[in-house]
Amino acid sequence: MIKRLHLAKPRGFCAGVVMAIQAVEEAAEEMKAERSGELTVFHAIVHNDTVVERLEEDHGVHFVEDLGELKRIETSAAARGSRLSDTVVFSAHGVSPTVRHEANRLGLHTLDATCPLVTKVHSEAKKYAARGYHILLIGDSTTHQEVVGTRGEAPDRTTVVSVVGNRKHDPELADADTVTVPDPSKVVVLTQTTLSVDDTARTIEILRRRFPDLVLPSRDDLCYATKNRQDAVRNIAGAVGLFLVVTSDYSSNGMRLLELADSLMGNARRIEGVDDIEAAWLEGVESIGVTSAASTPDDLVQDIVTFFRAANPALDVIEEGEWEDITFRQPKRVAPSNS
Repeated sequence: MIKRLHLAKPRGFCAGVVMAIQAVEEAAEEMKAERSGELTVFHAIVHNDTVVERLEEDHGVHFVEDLGELKRIETSAAARGSRLSDTVVFSAHGVSPTVRHEANRLGLHTLDATCPLVTKVHSEAKKYAARGYHILLIGDSTTHQEVVGTRGEAPDRTTVVSVVGNRKHDPELADADTVTVPDPSKVVVLTQTTLSVDDTARTIEILRRRFPDLVLPSRDDLCYATKNRQDAVRNIAGAVGLFLVVTSDYSSNGMRLLELADSLMGNARRIEGVDDIEAAWLEGVESIGVTSAASTPDDLVQDIVTFFRAANPALDVIEEGEWEDITFRQPKRVAPSNS
């Protein structure tokens, strides 16, 4: 019987995710009220299946990976007696200048829900590229939307380097031990914001040994929420016999939590929600740790608490740590330019 449930704190939605989801919900409902059409989002607004499904079902939002899909969606909407709005939302992960230019070419209004911490990395990429530096962008995949967007700011001056410990084995990723640059005296390192803190530090150390003149931005690129959630896992891993990480498998920060928990205590499982829990996992276990990705709704975690309380009304639920109190300003809708 499970006697103790340790809830990692913080867990779940970070400020960037809250901002992005609210931006989509409010824009979709505003357009519905004004009868101005159905809203489109470029890429999953955040990397969580439940969030995406709720926005589709409850708010009629469409998600696309290419703005070329809009014509097909418009046709489908027309067949239902509706239409597509003239607005597209950019996801929390950011987009490349190519996507922005295409949206403008199509005459679309834009609502930029990019996390401000990702925007900071984009700004650094543009700044250092303009100064003639080559950018080593540490990431876990060349296809992750955040990496695609950042690399797109200076594609000819950016090489994506695999983070140490990466399990994806993307053949397009360069290796920190062998990557080359045009001029070793003008090279800067940037990072995807959702990586393992420890693995990123090890990767940067390799690059610093190989490139003594390597420039690091004045502020760390790794997201505060990524660090805080990894620290929370570290704080409780030693006290539990099973760690449940509530995350979709394409959430970078969620999968890093899973890997960290498993490396610390050897028995971590990924679940999308309570229905994924297997009875065999619970055999001989008295204490469980639970955390969730920065894009996971907390009601999914509360369902897990309810599940274990139903089996043991005397369950000891332990929450340690502190919640974050950071908020980000909601983005404004921007009209296409004439340029």
